[in-house]
Amino acid sequence: MTSKRTIELFTAGCPACQETIDLVNRIACPSCEVTVLDMHDPKVADRARELGIRSVPTVVIDGRIADCCGGRGPDEATLRAAGLGRA
Repeated sequence: MTSKRTIELFTAGCPACQETIDLVNRIACPSCEVTVLDMHDPKVADRARELGIRSVPTVVIDGRIADCCGGRGPDEATLRAAGLGRA
């Protein structure tokens, strides 16, 4: 028996999010349980924070952020290096 794979899609209703939803739905197998989660919902935002999600769209597979989606999001040092906060 094949075990179920839990796929969570954290989205915010943007066109890039919809493209990701379409992609995941296209390649998901019968044992994939796909759930689309809207970051505008405070409970979803709390779950995202627990997982360390810093940008959307993000795909989480069996409780782990997919390699394609991790490590992004605003970073103060990077923004300052780019000139933010300087006259």
